[in-house]
This record gives sequence, C-alpha cells and structure tokens, in this order.
Amino acid sequence: MILVTLGTQDKEFTRLLKKIDELIINGKIKDEVVVQAGFTKYESTNMKVFDYLPWEEFQKYVDKADYIITHAGVGTIFDCIKKDKKVIAVPRLSKFKEHNNDHQLEIVKEYSKLGFILPCLDVEDLDKAIDNVKDFIPKKYESNNKNMVKLVDDFIEKNNSKGLIRLCNKHHEIISYLIFGVLTTIVSLITYYAFTFTVLNPDIPLE
Repeated sequence: MILVTLGTQDKEFTRLLKKIDELIINGKIKDEVVVQAGFTKYESTNMKVFDYLPWEEFQKYVDKADYIITHAGVGTIFDCIKKDKKVIAVPRLSKFKEHNNDHQLEIVKEYSKLGFILPCLDVEDLDKAIDNVKDFIPKKYESNNKNMVKLVDDFIEKNNSKGLIRLCNKHHEIISYLIFGVLTTIVSLITYYAFTFTVLNPDIPLE
C-alpha cells in the first residue's frame, strides 16, 4: 500500500495527484493508493481519497504503507522518518501557486543529502523515484542526530540572520503550530478565569 499525504497547506497540490493517477492508469503503480488530500479537491476511481484522516487512523496508514509519497512538509517528513518509513518527497512550487515560496524545494534537497528521503524535484520524474524506492534504505533518524544539529548550526553560523530566516521558512509549519498552540492555550485560560471570577462566580450577585 502507498500512502500519499499533502499536508494541511491551504493551497492545492493537484499536480501531484494527477501524476499518480496517470501512473496507476499506465500500470506503473499497481499497489493500493490511499490519499490524505487536505485542501486539494480531487476525485479518482483509482485511489482512495480522504480530505483528512483522524490522527490515529492516519498513523495506522503510515505504519501499513510500503512507502509514502508526500509534499515536502517538515512535520510530515519527520513523522514518517521517525518510523523508518521510505519517503518520496515532492516539493510544492510557487510558480504553480502551490505555495507562497519555494522553501519546500530546499527542504527536499537538504533531507535527501542527509539520506532520510528520496527526492523528486519534478513531478514528471515521479516514476523514476518509484523505480528507486524498492532499493532505497533511509538513514535511521535519531532525535539527537549530529547531521541535523550541524545543519541548523551551519545556517546560524554562516548566514547569521539570513540563516535564521531561511530556517524559519523551512520549518514554518512546526513553528506556526507551536505559536498558535501556545496562543490558543493562553486565550482559553484567560477566558476560563475571566468567566470563573466574574459571570460564573456564585459570590457575585446578579443584577
């Protein structure tokens, strides 16, 4: 089984699904294909397409998949390589209005250099990546992987503020989750205590 996931980016990545559909029709892909399409609206009789899967169900598909074809979202890549899964990463490109910039292209290049993923910089080369995936042995991910740490250090040391900007661009999805997660928690706590000590406080008489 092949799992295809396009992340939570609010722009479509129809180009990738069309290519996968084409490869199924041509007999290049013979396995069952399950797609978490996210914002991309795509109908196919050749693939099982979901908008979003519950987290637990998605993880089951990750575990079951022989390999994963994904957009180059850092969160998705990490989630898969931590499970030692084979990953073909295809970057969204700004010229096709699939993203605001081309940072996913840099992500694919960097993580393929480290040996974690198979790169597919052009959707039209997806068949070649599929040919190579059988013999591809991904580098085992470790939370304190020295190459990962060195990659971040090099950005900061060599590029100074530019390096930090590029790093933030690469990992903007994770950073956004953290920022908005913290803000949501703060707002929830403020709202809770505001109501608890005012409107919902039994010691304050209603007028």
